[in-house]
Amino acid sequence: MPVAQLSRVRKSILPLIGDDWSSIANRELPDLSEKDGVSSLQSWNLHVYMRAAARMGTGSNDILPSDVIFIEPPLAHG
Repeated sequence: MPVAQLSRVRKSILPLIGDDWSSIANRELPDLSEKDGVSSLQSWNLHVYMRAAARMGTGSNDILPSDVIFIEPPLAHG
């Protein structure tokens, strides 16, 4: 496939051990307030956020080092 036909991939990270939504937001989205950064990350990463919501109250970390965390919104098709 010629390079011109390759599509752009959403920016993502693998979290550091002990990361939570706030630490990722502060590190990866420094131009946003922590509250807005966390909200954005959670909306872009429902595959992680909803799993964590199901485990609320278990005392375990919501984010695993193996989770792919998107740090930008879904890309528009065009």
